[in-house]
Amino acid sequence: MTSASPIAALVSAAAEGDQSAWNEIVDRYTPLVVSVIYKHRLRPADAADVNQTLWLRLVEQIGRLREPEALPGWIMTTTRNECLRVLRVQQRTHLYDPLSESDALESEQVDADVEAELLAVERRQALREGFAELTDQCKRLLTKLMTDPPPSYQVVSEELAMPVGSIGPTRIRCLEKLRKTPAIAAFLGSPVKRGGVLGAARLGQ
Repeated sequence: MTSASPIAALVSAAAEGDQSAWNEIVDRYTPLVVSVIYKHRLRPADAADVNQTLWLRLVEQIGRLREPEALPGWIMTTTRNECLRVLRVQQRTHLYDPLSESDALESEQVDADVEAELLAVERRQALREGFAELTDQCKRLLTKLMTDPPPSYQVVSEELAMPVGSIGPTRIRCLEKLRKTPAIAAFLGSPVKRGGVLGAARLGQ
């Protein structure tokens, strides 16, 4: 029987009332919540309400999550839905010309921009979660190879004390391990098309 992933173990402990687990979840995912809220350009009071509502809903639902490894995605989606709910309420208070074509086009562009930004936020979070589960060797190697511009294999060999011939195969194995981590697997398993995520992504960006 395989052991639970770090995220699943954290969720399980929090669901059982472990305060330290709750504290770690809040510390780890507050930047994600803040990022999603920021992308929606909410007013400070509304942003505070969304943040509070998100954590209250997690308290209610954490014991019912069918896929604990997907917690980052659940947090992002729930925060996004709360932001959109607040924005819909705000829109009802503003009068506008329903026949204005420019307003409709602007709204569509904003929606597209928000979706793209949210996808980027989710990708970065998944990469951070997956990267944290790799071995030290993989972390060091991928960090070196994903700098911009990337160093030559000779430089990497000297700095990491690795044979030049082993760098390429080791890199492939490390990327495969990264792809199989729960966070990346959940991200790639989303119905949204995400071609070339690992190839194009820069860790930590």
